[in-house]
Order: sequence, then C-alpha cells, then structure tokens
Amino acid sequence: MVLREVQGALEARGLETVIERESAGLIEAEGVEGAWEGADLVISLGGDGTLLDTVHRMGNCDIPVAGVNIGSLGFLTTCTAEDVDQFAAVLARGEHEIVERAVLAVQMKDAEGVMHMRMALNEVVLMRGETGRMISLEARVDGELLNRYRADGLIVATPTGSTAYSLAAGGPLIGEHAGVFVITPICPHTLSNRSLVLGDGSVIEVAAGGRNSEAILFTVDGRDVLRLGDRSVVRIEKGPTPLQLIRMPGNSFYATLRGKLGWSGG
Repeated sequence: MVLREVQGALEARGLETVIERESAGLIEAEGVEGAWEGADLVISLGGDGTLLDTVHRMGNCDIPVAGVNIGSLGFLTTCTAEDVDQFAAVLARGEHEIVERAVLAVQMKDAEGVMHMRMALNEVVLMRGETGRMISLEARVDGELLNRYRADGLIVATPTGSTAYSLAAGGPLIGEHAGVFVITPICPHTLSNRSLVLGDGSVIEVAAGGRNSEAILFTVDGRDVLRLGDRSVVRIEKGPTPLQLIRMPGNSFYATLRGKLGWSGG
C-alpha cells in the first residue's frame, strides 16, 4: 500500500512520520487526530481532490503540503507513487522547492442568515440547483457593477483553479504567479459573456440578480454545498496567506501543463 511505502521511505532516511487517525486505520496503525498540528510538512496521498480536501481539513495555509499522486490527473501533486523513494531522498536532503499559490478568502451569508467564512485554493462557484433552469446573478468588482449574468452559474477562480472547473467551462489557462483572478460564466445565455481576468487586488461580490425561481447553490473547491438566500452576497478577495506547495527539483508549472494536457514536448 502506498501509505506504508511513503512512511517506510521517509523513516528509512531518518524523517519522523505521524499518520492522521482515519488514514492510519487503513493499515491498522496508530493514528493521531489533527496530525498536521506542529508538523513541518503534510503529505497527501491521492489526486488533486484529496489534496484539496487535506488543505481544507487543515484549515490554514501555514504548513507546506506535498501530494503523492495515486489519482488520475494531479495538477497540484508533487510526484507519483512510483517516485516515492526519490521524493523521500529529496526531502531528507532539503532539496525540495516551495511554491506559493494564492488563495481566495470568501464570505457568504446563506439562506438562513448564517455567515460562512471559507478559503478557496481553486474556485468559488455559484450554480443552478436541482432543475435545468438558468439563474440570474449580479457581479460587482470593487463596488462597481460588472454584469448581470443569465447562465447556469459563475466561477471565480485563482490561477491554480484555472486548470480546473474554469478550464472545463471555457476559461483561460493562467500562469501560477500571474497575480490575477478569472471570472468565468457557466453556459451563459448571451455569447458575448466571456471570461474576465482581474487583478488579484480586486474585491468581487456576487448576489442573486432579479427574481430566481431556481435555487442558487454555492460551493468552494467543490465542498460544502450551501443555498444562497435572496439577499445573500458572496464577497471574494485574495486571502492573506498563500498555500505552500512542495515541488520536486527540475519540475515546473509549464512541464506539468505539457505532461497533463498532452502538449508538444510532453
């Protein structure tokens, strides 16, 4: 099992490991609740979804995170399961690189009037509910009206998230250090409604626009789906602390694009 392989490779090089309790149960080992507390590095085993789940469970961006890809795509992961020994050696020698990725700080008041604070590494999504009807959304940037969208939804993504849902919805790829956000409508009714790239110093506010017979749902990085109220406003801005991702030496964002997207030279 990859978990045993990673633990063994790290400990063979004198690196102390602590396993989160739920994961430890998979190999019948002792685990620790909140194992990341006090750690110098957190390792996630899975794909991008598992890494995102790990970051959200940690609840902060202060500890570097590495991903060992045993999933499918792995844009965010550090290495594959086949590279575990090399990965452990690089960590032991201190040759790994740390890449900072911007995150979104999100405030949202739900249909019950409860305020929710969230952090997003990939994106914030407002989308239609259970039926096939489009929804109306009003977006403002720094207090000024940007547009009233009639669409299946709206995505506000970081450069990291530009390779995720926003890309699938027709949004642009963005360099990892570009210092921007991108707003991408999902299947807009008007063809002129295209993605818009904004400086990451902008404050974006999204609310229901007009009368919606359809429920509007809200989610951050595909988690905790909540229902937007008629008077709810979702406020999105750059978070104060970037996420630190571990990268193997010699790897790069552009190499990842070539490899994952099958570009020439990949």
